[in-house]
Amino acid sequence: MKKFLVLILALTALLACENESKDESVLTAKIDVEDGAKVYFSAMNDQGSPKAIDTTIVKNGEFSFELPKVEYQTLSILTLEGDSRGNVLFINENKKTEGTIYKDSLQASHLKGGENQKLLYNYLTFISEQGKKANDLGKRFRDPSLQKNPEIAKSMREERAILTKKEHEFRENLIKDNPNSLVSILVLSDMIGMNINPNADKKALFNSLSKKAKSSPSGKKIEKYLEANQDISIGSKAPGFSAKTPEGEELSLEGALGKITIIDFWASWCKPCRIENPNVVKLYNKYHDKGLNIIGVSLDKKTQKDKWLKAIEDDKLAWQHVSNLEYWNEPIAKLYNVRSIPATFILDEDGNIIAKNLRGKRLEDKIAELLD
Repeated sequence: MKKFLVLILALTALLACENESKDESVLTAKIDVEDGAKVYFSAMNDQGSPKAIDTTIVKNGEFSFELPKVEYQTLSILTLEGDSRGNVLFINENKKTEGTIYKDSLQASHLKGGENQKLLYNYLTFISEQGKKANDLGKRFRDPSLQKNPEIAKSMREERAILTKKEHEFRENLIKDNPNSLVSILVLSDMIGMNINPNADKKALFNSLSKKAKSSPSGKKIEKYLEANQDISIGSKAPGFSAKTPEGEELSLEGALGKITIIDFWASWCKPCRIENPNVVKLYNKYHDKGLNIIGVSLDKKTQKDKWLKAIEDDKLAWQHVSNLEYWNEPIAKLYNVRSIPATFILDEDGNIIAKNLRGKRLEDKIAELLD
């Protein structure tokens, strides 16, 4: 009898654990749509794309989904049938999730779940509020009467700079304070998409994340992006390289650095490059003695080496040149993510990128600013 009671108690405990686990894996929400309307549940897969998981219907103004158990947090999506205006995001983290969804205001809908869902909500709320402030500032700045007042215009520019700084700091602090959160990965993805902060900063933030965060589908996409896009943002250290000169000698970027250095991507067949060359020659002749160096990187083909050498001579390009003669497969061009030419990168004496893609008068003014 005693053994039987122990067995009953054990089974009761097991069932209680199962029920608790089931409750933890459920999403329940109220919604202001007619009964019978369909709601779709998707989740981001290993390729970083939405994958359909389940469909349910609204009953008595409510719907629910049994959420799949996940080893790590998963970005999940709710979509309403026939509604292309948006969706509701939430983090599946093996926690009970509930809330209210407003059909005509999906972005205002709020689901409560675990700590990471709360973090996602706080981030989206902050960005929404920042957007409203930026839009208000933009409207004020476009007021013709205000534009005529330099002091007010200056004040609003300073206000915008403070707003931008606060936004950057919020993102960076969120990532640093939550290294194991999927939200940190999503915030970093936003930073990449908006092209804010040098890639070196984004790489440092990525490296500060936990192993699980880095291994998530979104984390792998960021890692792939950072590998493919070396630190070529302004403020980053220029990626090092070496290649053959026209004479067949090996020349490294480090060996070509001056007080100021221009990396000039061009080719003999590139008409805009050839048109720009006289301006660069004039600039080099004027500032070389003051510390300006130029290293030309050609995207000519192996069959065009003679044309490359002739263009150097004809255009009087007296600076150093290198090329692997591999056309658009030029390894140095790929390293700098060059997709069109002419392209320029201006480096300081330590090899940091301080400006890029300047031509003509803008290039001349920048070099004058740095060396005059």
